[in-house]
Amino acid sequence: MTLLETPKHATYDVVIVGGAMLGSSVAHFLSSSADFDGRILVVERDPTYENSSTAHTNSCMRQQFSNEINVRISQFAADYVKNFRRYMNDDPRVPDVVLQSYGYMYLADNPGFVESLREAQKVQGALGAGTKFLTPEDIARDYPFYNLDGILGANHNLIDEGYFDGNTLFDWWKRTARENGVEYIANEVVAITKNRSGARVQSVTLKSGENVSCETLVNASGPRAALSARMAGIEIPVEPRKRYTFIFDAEKPLDRDLPLTIDPSGVHARSDGQFYLAGCAPDVDFAVSPDDFEQDFGIWEQKAWPAIANRIPQFEAIKLVNSWAGHYAFNTLDQNAILGPHNEITNFMFINGFSGHGFQQSPAMGRGMSELITYGEFRTLDLTPFGYDRIAENQPFIEKAVI
Repeated sequence: MTLLETPKHATYDVVIVGGAMLGSSVAHFLSSSADFDGRILVVERDPTYENSSTAHTNSCMRQQFSNEINVRISQFAADYVKNFRRYMNDDPRVPDVVLQSYGYMYLADNPGFVESLREAQKVQGALGAGTKFLTPEDIARDYPFYNLDGILGANHNLIDEGYFDGNTLFDWWKRTARENGVEYIANEVVAITKNRSGARVQSVTLKSGENVSCETLVNASGPRAALSARMAGIEIPVEPRKRYTFIFDAEKPLDRDLPLTIDPSGVHARSDGQFYLAGCAPDVDFAVSPDDFEQDFGIWEQKAWPAIANRIPQFEAIKLVNSWAGHYAFNTLDQNAILGPHNEITNFMFINGFSGHGFQQSPAMGRGMSELITYGEFRTLDLTPFGYDRIAENQPFIEKAVI
């Protein structure tokens, strides 16, 4: 770990545990609010972010969710990306961010999945999303390179779906937060102290030894979320799960962009500049250490490559050029985020458990957390379905479209 940095003050209005994409989203939106003038400290254990989920993201964007609120979150994210400079107060230093919209292609191989796709399309269409259900004949017409054996249909959307340069958002959120007075330090929260009644966080202890008082604590520690919560005596169903990404070159490239194609095998692939990107979970998907980033090339050889070559025969001759293992902060209850205060420790705030959706949901979730801290309520999107109460009551908020 890098040399520990000490905070400038003994007391902060908000302490954010974790400074990656979601922590910096909160720091940016909160410090940019005209109605918030408090002092903010971001504690990041690894300021290189080398092993963060942020560093290992595939920067995808989609509106194809089964829940209305998740669709609306992505619609805001797409607008935010396409109009990034305007959202950043027309700062001339801020670059344009391109959203590569070639869509997601959800392939269905059984009648039940087809029905789920049709139901999801109705939800998305009612909200203005461009999702269309495609028959095998439609798919073959538009994308003749697929092997459609066993495929009964698909959902596809070419509007505001694809991938974007999320790291530009991340970099500018950090920069503007600092310019707004947010203090980032390389350190680690190792203990959390509550008040006598146990109803509020009183202070945090840093690895360097300082005790820092705070009015609000935000848990933005990604795959380490459960470890941070446990310091306050809270258990949450969030754990690190490995996800594998592979970059490959094709001897015979396709003559058009490859949509992010979700094969029934669980393997997905898409265009990625001059190369292609593929990803998948292991067949046995279990929690790992947050420090475990060991690759398993057997997954490429035995799962990803065979599935890709089967679905796109033109990809029988491909060459792996890069790969990595990253972590989902996986919510084992329902694969949806946890956002907002604990039901008993009322100033302990969650922004955790995104299960792979964190990059595309970070604009809406950071803004929503800023609203909660500033006003005590959501003022734009109503994000209450992601509240902690469902965790305490063991009542899942199911999202069917999880990759």
